[in-house]
Amino acid sequence: MIQDNINKTTGTILLVEDEPNIAKLFNFNLSRAGFHCEIANNGKEGLKLAEKIKPDLIISDVMMPEVDGYEFRRLLLKNPELKQIPFVFLTAKGEDDDILQGFDLEIEDYIIKTSSPKVVIAKVSAILKSLEKERVKVVDEVQKAADSMGAKVVPDEFPKTEGFQIKHWHMPFKNIPGGDFIDYFQMDDDHLAIILGDVMGKRWGAWYFAVAYAGYVRSAARFVLESSNDYQPSHILQKVNESIFKDERISEVFITLSVIILDTKNKIARYSGAGDLPLIYKSKNVERILSKGVLLGFSKAGEYEDHELKLKKGDELFVFTDGITEARNVKGELYSEERLMKFLQKLDPDQDTIEQIKKELAQYTGGEFDDDVSVITVKVL
Repeated sequence: MIQDNINKTTGTILLVEDEPNIAKLFNFNLSRAGFHCEIANNGKEGLKLAEKIKPDLIISDVMMPEVDGYEFRRLLLKNPELKQIPFVFLTAKGEDDDILQGFDLEIEDYIIKTSSPKVVIAKVSAILKSLEKERVKVVDEVQKAADSMGAKVVPDEFPKTEGFQIKHWHMPFKNIPGGDFIDYFQMDDDHLAIILGDVMGKRWGAWYFAVAYAGYVRSAARFVLESSNDYQPSHILQKVNESIFKDERISEVFITLSVIILDTKNKIARYSGAGDLPLIYKSKNVERILSKGVLLGFSKAGEYEDHELKLKKGDELFVFTDGITEARNVKGELYSEERLMKFLQKLDPDQDTIEQIKKELAQYTGGEFDDDVSVITVKVL
């Protein structure tokens, strides 16, 4: 066995190699060691595949047609997301100049093609284990920071409102406080504000900022709601937007926000959004309601608009973050908004909606997510 003294490891590896026999050999040995391996024939194909599958590690040949390994690496470094993926050169050469050129491109290591399978697997495992230890350390620090700040971006309980069932599902990426946040605010006896937000760019290196920004925006929204008796969500959004626009520390952060003001007495929902994904309204059919408001803080005039819905028994509303629609299956295919709408159309009204959504996403992704996952459902009883 290749792994005599190596713990079985899982992860997705992108192998970029133009020689079929070498690609087959490495694919066989990596797969046997417990890795999922995807293969591209050159740097051009490798870039497209890397964007699609977001592998845990990239192993690339140096000498290839069209786009060689060095140019491939330079292209990856220009992409803020892909440059974070650990990169290893696979080469038949071992000259100092080649090795130094590779390390100038911020690679993790070199693997010589003639290395034994045990050496290859040992190197790959060591790189991924080292990165995992670093990630665990940062995650622990982020968790402590979040705890020390008293970060609370998702309520522990669902709001209890007569005539409505309101629930949410929130699963932070890798179980670390991230950029999604949910809040409910009882404005008066007949009006409940429902808020869902998302701070963009929250890969694990930026979690310090994501959880802080999420708490900041949530607090800003609460402050506006506490000092207002305005039941127009577009006005609420505009006031939050003005607050963020004036603050240089946060004005350039990508933040989306969905606001629903629920008139529980008259069964009316008013919705407005800032750069968010659409509200989905399910009655007899499933309808997509898209807000045209810009991301929070990008413009002093947010151009937010209200959408009013007269609800009846059995109707449902759904707001969600992109962790739902951008969830991927093992082939790297996005779940997509279209697939979500088709699924919501087929919901069993006698079963719990949130549990059905959880099951659907778990089956599609195999339980592996690349981002925070958040959804709020409102059902008229």
